[in-house]
Amino acid sequence: MAADDRTHQRLQSVEIDEESLAAVSRDQEQERQIAIFDLLEENHFFPEGAESGPYDLRMGLIENRLVLDVTGPAYEKRHILSLSPFRSLIKDYFMICESYYQAIRNSTPQQIEALDMGRRGLHNEASELLRTRLSGKIETDLDTARRLFTLICALHWRG
Repeated sequence: MAADDRTHQRLQSVEIDEESLAAVSRDQEQERQIAIFDLLEENHFFPEGAESGPYDLRMGLIENRLVLDVTGPAYEKRHILSLSPFRSLIKDYFMICESYYQAIRNSTPQQIEALDMGRRGLHNEASELLRTRLSGKIETDLDTARRLFTLICALHWRG
């Protein structure tokens, strides 16, 4: 892919449907903001059937399904994904993140590192699942999928 193609196969904006969001802790809000910032800084996002971006993404939940509204030049499509395959990963990710946030305040560097490794492993597993679920709809790289998974989790946080 030429460098010019890469600059067009990307997200230029990400919005999370406010109606879908729950109240969150300071740590969770910060993680969501960092994920959006990092996602916009560097991403690979190429919807099937689109000719060229950049694209705008609006994420939300409808009846426990992930809704991805993607728009771009001469492109507009809504993708709806069941979140059932993600349920146990999201639950485990929340538990390990909660332990990680507590550990940052009270634990040894070795304990924090162990929790962080577990958190990253779960994050990678969920990101690969997301890439598989998006196959044939939207092509992403692993880093983009990781940041999108963080935002999917933001839609599930319950303060």
